[in-house]
Amino acid sequence: MVDKELLDILCCPETKQDLTLVSDKVIQMINGEIKKGEVKNRAGETVNEPIDAGLLREDHKYLYPIREDIPIMLIDEGIPFDQFDSES
Repeated sequence: MVDKELLDILCCPETKQDLTLVSDKVIQMINGEIKKGEVKNRAGETVNEPIDAGLLREDHKYLYPIREDIPIMLIDEGIPFDQFDSES
């Protein structure tokens, strides 16, 4: 898992808002949608790889995926969180 000290200093690359780690339940739900091919990132591309964890922006608009303990902090890789039912 991502180091707590790293999580404490990470922020949204666009707005500098704080980020919080989402629950395993939310990750399972998102990965289920990814498996169905129904998740698009901010660039409009379909997300094909499941995520291990995610960092949700403070305003709950975007989730930055974490894969192999590496947070993917590119704006275009952010996943619009409003495409999911509010299950956070």
